[in-house]
Amino acid sequence: MTNPQGPQGPANEGPSTWARPGSQGPFGRPPTERPTERINTGGPAQTPPLSAPGQTERIHTAPAQGPGYPPPPIPPAGPTEKLPTPGDEPAPPRKKRRFLRDPLSILLVCIIVAALVIAGLIGAELYVRHVADSKVAQAVACEVKDQATASFGVTPLMLWQQATKHYTNISVTTAGNNIRDAKGMKLALTIRDVRIGSSSNSKGTIGSLDATITWTTDGIKDSVQNAIPVLGPFVTNSVTTHPADGTIELKGMLDNITAKPVVSGNGLELQIVTFNALGFTLPKESVQSTLDDFTSNLTKNYPLGIHADSVQVTDSGVTSHFSTQNASIPAGNDNDPCFANL
Repeated sequence: MTNPQGPQGPANEGPSTWARPGSQGPFGRPPTERPTERINTGGPAQTPPLSAPGQTERIHTAPAQGPGYPPPPIPPAGPTEKLPTPGDEPAPPRKKRRFLRDPLSILLVCIIVAALVIAGLIGAELYVRHVADSKVAQAVACEVKDQATASFGVTPLMLWQQATKHYTNISVTTAGNNIRDAKGMKLALTIRDVRIGSSSNSKGTIGSLDATITWTTDGIKDSVQNAIPVLGPFVTNSVTTHPADGTIELKGMLDNITAKPVVSGNGLELQIVTFNALGFTLPKESVQSTLDDFTSNLTKNYPLGIHADSVQVTDSGVTSHFSTQNASIPAGNDNDPCFANL
């Protein structure tokens, strides 16, 4: 019999069971499943890396956004850091401030501060001492009509003496050119216990003052020739001292006068001992009066009550000592202009 379906099978048979889902393959085995690939739709297209055969790759997608989802967190705002450029140098690492914790550093700071303080005190001390020396020297120079230098005692410090207005020790020395009209006279002065306190009549007090005045033989000769013209012929040659009897001899070409320096009142006098005046018409009394006027102008009327205490004839001239105690410093008015700047 002939098969109605023909050799090719039933004509209306549907697709093969091999292509139906869920059908089994040959020999009753299910067909092999292919790996499932998920496509990421949340960002720009990227080429997924190749995976090994038989592995499933999961592609993460961005979380869904919508009314039912909370908004993503906003990062906190902070200072914007400057990105380094290729030309910038790397910033040095920060060091911990441990300078003041180091004992050696503290010691160095203390030494520097102490040195600055000491330098300031020394500078102030020198300045104040210079000003005080200059004022005292100017007052003495004004009185004696010669250059003078003054110096205050080292102790206590000049700053302390200036603050307390109490000066313990002052030394003054003149150049030795002259004292007033006396040529060749030099003054060495020591002043102690000076207290400054201004009033209408005084600028302060002086505890004690000691002065040594030296008068050279050449100075005596020049002084007599210049200041006493009438006695010029008696001292044309030289002046000679005689320490043994305390006299000086004024020698001329033919005449000579021997005089003895003595303390008289507040000053000195040259008392004539011998008077040999060959061809000289003036009497001895007139010559003595002329010498007295000369020495009175030189050694009397000193300020501060200074008076002569003693006089001595030496090999080189005449040395005298002057002093005063508890003297008042003049206020510096018109009668005492030399003390105006003290």
